[in-house]
Amino acid sequence: MPSLPLKVKKYLDKYGTEVRPLTWRSSAKIEMIVVVPAISEYENVKRLLASLSAADNKYADKILVLFVVNNLKSSIDEVKIENEKTIEYLRGKLSDESLCKSFSLGFIDAASSGNELDEKNGGVGLARKIGMDAALSFFNYESTKKNILVCLDADCTVSQNYFTEIYEEFNRQNLHAAVTTFRHSLSNEENREAILCYEIFLRYYVLSLRFAGSPYAFHTIGSTMICDVESYIKVEGMNKQKAAEDFYFLEKLAKNVSIGEIKNAFVYPSSRGSWRVPFGTGQRVNRFLSQIQNEYLLYNFNSFLVLKKWLQLFLLNDLSAEEFLVEAEKVHSSLAAFLSEQKFEKAWSEISRTAKTDEQLQRQKNIWFDGFKALKLIHYLRDNGFPPQPMFASLNRLFEVMEIEFDFRSEDEIPSAEIQQKYLETSRVLENLFKAKTL
Repeated sequence: MPSLPLKVKKYLDKYGTEVRPLTWRSSAKIEMIVVVPAISEYENVKRLLASLSAADNKYADKILVLFVVNNLKSSIDEVKIENEKTIEYLRGKLSDESLCKSFSLGFIDAASSGNELDEKNGGVGLARKIGMDAALSFFNYESTKKNILVCLDADCTVSQNYFTEIYEEFNRQNLHAAVTTFRHSLSNEENREAILCYEIFLRYYVLSLRFAGSPYAFHTIGSTMICDVESYIKVEGMNKQKAAEDFYFLEKLAKNVSIGEIKNAFVYPSSRGSWRVPFGTGQRVNRFLSQIQNEYLLYNFNSFLVLKKWLQLFLLNDLSAEEFLVEAEKVHSSLAAFLSEQKFEKAWSEISRTAKTDEQLQRQKNIWFDGFKALKLIHYLRDNGFPPQPMFASLNRLFEVMEIEFDFRSEDEIPSAEIQQKYLETSRVLENLFKAKTL
């Protein structure tokens, strides 16, 4: 095992997770580690390994794929049995010579008796953290290249250029953090409409944030997150959230480094329903299929117009708290009410007191009004005069204000799946054209 730099030792001493049994077969030149949490994912682990094995192996001796097979002590027997199968399967793959030509392989046992995740914190965040913390001990710190931590999920597949594109783009652009492109599979006919609806929702929100000028306009999907070791340590590592760990992790990163985009490497998340986390793809598919509410609604586009005006006001002006609130009231009374609820006057007083330069002031503004506050504002406006609007009417308006020509405009509240897919494909293209601003 390579000797660890002092900053890595300090991080592990202060923030590292409890060590669990780790089995691996690897070279000593690792510069990129892909961490994959897995709970009751036997078939998907096999599928993912097949996908990764088919990827370009140009940097095979520099890449480690590290699974974290996990469950709670209280998990049902079915989950524990499947995890046992997964561990034995991975153990057998360690001696697979053809696989070793593509990458090194390892796994952490956070599932068997005595190694389980704790009941209070156990979940996807802790599983990611265990893997990412463990990964810090296996990098080649003598290399002049980036040491890269990559997050992936067991129910995904990847594009053939996945490894090469991430490795080369991080080093070519000197990236500190990034997200890859994602595309949900639409091949499952039973879930196709659910996935079209959910992915359109995701794309609409990020595109609307970009239109509004938010520096937090990027997708927060766990299987697409990447950062270098320095940035991971800088933000004190992955959190232990049982859900939305990806949102909070990328939010922390974005306050410290720019979030880049690896546009040509693709992750293909599963389109299945799932019980594993309380929100995200799996739960949205479940909810769509149960028909418990109208899923064909999006945040009111007018709320993003309010957000845009607020960001222009706040980020481009140096006013007193009272003056900011007066101007916010002119934008919309609900904006002023929201800022008061968020204790804006106190926050602005502290920012003004501590920021010594214009650069520090701008940075503190962006840190205070972060992606979470932007989301909370959109939710506040939704509940105070800006109700959700029909999905495809909202998309029509978004495309119009972004001056995008499209020849499939539908006035139907729920158009055919083919038309829905055209809306989705256009949204995907627009994301590549309109890059997110950075802090």
